[in-house]
Amino acid sequence: MPIDAQTAAARLPAIRVVRPDRPWAWLTAGWRDLMANPQIGFFYGGGLTVIGWVMALLLLWAQAPWFILPASAGFFIVAPLAAAGLYEASRLREGGEPVTFAACMGGFTRNGAQLAFMGVALLLLHLFWVRVAALIFMLMFGINFGTAIENVPMAMLRSPMLLPFLVVGTAVGALFAAAAFAISAVSIPMLVDRDVSALEAIVVSVRVVAANPGAMVFWAGLIVVFTAMAMVPFFLGLALVVPLIGHATWHAYRDLVE
Repeated sequence: MPIDAQTAAARLPAIRVVRPDRPWAWLTAGWRDLMANPQIGFFYGGGLTVIGWVMALLLLWAQAPWFILPASAGFFIVAPLAAAGLYEASRLREGGEPVTFAACMGGFTRNGAQLAFMGVALLLLHLFWVRVAALIFMLMFGINFGTAIENVPMAMLRSPMLLPFLVVGTAVGALFAAAAFAISAVSIPMLVDRDVSALEAIVVSVRVVAANPGAMVFWAGLIVVFTAMAMVPFFLGLALVVPLIGHATWHAYRDLVE
């Protein structure tokens, strides 16, 4: 067992320490990748935009508009996996290889089993957060909180539990988002780039976050702000923000992992 642990430790790459303002360089490099192959980036961004529309319309049809906000948190949690094709596009461009839709699919297939493992882990984390959000809503507003769909916003605004609900929901959501960010900050680009296991990639990702708290908190904050702003115009901004952050995440991985 000790030999296996030593072997696993030897496989893990070294971590670089960067300046807290380094995310601006990642965004700049990501923007160059996006402009070099806009059709790739906007394809992925547009796809997530359509998914957002479908999700919101289904929840409105199911008379559960309050569920849209916690469900939208899935973009923060699951989107890094959906961006595997963007990481591959940046990898190809970095190596001077042609960037095509077919070539970008290699980001999903090269280490497919381990990417699937990561996808299941992130999906379970998201589903658990959705269930917790529903539990918080019922605890705050009561299990019999029922009103016409068009009256839900006003009913929540009139409730004395609105502020506690926002405080507790935001705090719990931040914990889930922090956990998702720590395990996926560089793990998925690493799985696209190297023949490693998902567990090894997660360990490296957590080490990167621990070694660069300033830069990674700043980076996480930029992701949250950009994604939140992108969702305001009915998810339209995701068409631009998703590919920009996806390409930038590749450069963050290349910068932080030797």
